Amino acid sequence: MEWETVIGLEIHTQLASKSKIFSAASTAYGAEPNTQACTVDLGLPGVLPVLNKEAVSMAIKFGLAIDAEIAPRSVFARKNYFYPDLPKGYQISQFELPIVGKGSLTIELDDGGTKVIGVTRAHLEEDAGKSLHEDFHGMTGIDLNRAGTPLLEIVSEPDMRSPQEAVAYMKKMHSLVRYLQISDGNMQEGSFRCDANVSVRPKGQQEFGTRTELKNINSFRYVERAIEFEVERQIELIENGGEVVQETRLYDPDKGETRSMRSKEEAMDYRYFPDPDLLPVEITTEMLERGRQSLPELPDAKKQRFISDFKLSEDDAALLTASREMADYFESVIEITEDPKLSANWIMGELTGFLNKENREINDSPVSAGMLAGMILRIKDNTISGKIAKEVFEAMWAGEGEADAIIDSRGLKQITDSGAIESVLDEIIAANPKQFEQLKGGKDKLMGFFVGQVMKQTQGKANPAQVNELMKKKLEA
Repeated sequence: MEWETVIGLEIHTQLASKSKIFSAASTAYGAEPNTQACTVDLGLPGVLPVLNKEAVSMAIKFGLAIDAEIAPRSVFARKNYFYPDLPKGYQISQFELPIVGKGSLTIELDDGGTKVIGVTRAHLEEDAGKSLHEDFHGMTGIDLNRAGTPLLEIVSEPDMRSPQEAVAYMKKMHSLVRYLQISDGNMQEGSFRCDANVSVRPKGQQEFGTRTELKNINSFRYVERAIEFEVERQIELIENGGEVVQETRLYDPDKGETRSMRSKEEAMDYRYFPDPDLLPVEITTEMLERGRQSLPELPDAKKQRFISDFKLSEDDAALLTASREMADYFESVIEITEDPKLSANWIMGELTGFLNKENREINDSPVSAGMLAGMILRIKDNTISGKIAKEVFEAMWAGEGEADAIIDSRGLKQITDSGAIESVLDEIIAANPKQFEQLKGGKDKLMGFFVGQVMKQTQGKANPAQVNELMKKKLEA
């Protein structure tokens, strides 16, 4: 039997506000356990939550970016469940009236096509604390620093049909929230994570199969692997006469498998009801207009502009607009060099290679946009060759200063004096008369040999174009 996979993602995005969603406690990462949980976060008797206006503004901004419905009136609800890291015994979330309604996001597929993925809703809520199981000798420690951290939960339609589509959607959403600057998207710190709802059904069947929820996955690679494993598990289970049980499962990256965590709760299990301590949120036309005014150029629009204005290929433009920081870096470089193609080649080649090797973000690059542009100008004016430029780039990365200073201190200026190059060329021809005669006789591959010898003797400083030109004149003579 042929099977079809059905996937929906619930992405939890930590909003980039400095304080929590219902209190003034800090959201800064890395503090000592339980030092950033105030009386409101702990749910102590008599305290009242106060909604963080910035979280609402960020949610509006996101909704506008995915062309979603923004609810003129949204309500916070209490989601009741008992867990050690939830001190109030309930989580403040949104249920029937979320702030962001139906929208969509277009993803790029591996075959070069595109697909529109529906967004069901995006609602504001507070995060819970964290249970710590290590170093407590059979006990569990509770860190409530995250309790009350503002989250935007983005729920997709079950429109994805493969793990690869799910990863493409998650990456596109990750890029978008960073472009909007509503989240830093740091997956290692838990700022961007997802739950994946996975089911299978016979190809052609309209009715959905029983789904399982894969909880709290914080890596693109793990999302793909977890879904792949779960799909295989469900198909094997059904084909062997079993039934898929609706449940919550955890992905174990060390074993590469999912395992059961608990039976899946339904909405009624949480006993949602409107939070009596919080008024409904009214979204005015002024708030919507401020949101529109604050929107940056979005990734898809920026990509199309790079293609049309800078004559970049689809792939190059996609790579350079994958993050707002990378796109800003590129535009800063070409503002100086006025050479989009050469600038793009250096950013996607040498710079990206060094960043990946040291696991750095573009904002953490030792080579600034101005430094890279300065080096590219020296390539363009023939001060250095492309090969020498690699040595200059490496020195800049190591902290040796700007390109001009490195070129001077290391004596790397390209030899453009035709007389000096011709003198070296004459020596090499004299030392290799047989090869020169073969070249004259039509063995064109030997041109590379002579150019290479000149470059070797000049330690890469001769201008390769001039060497080729002088060699052709020698052959014609």
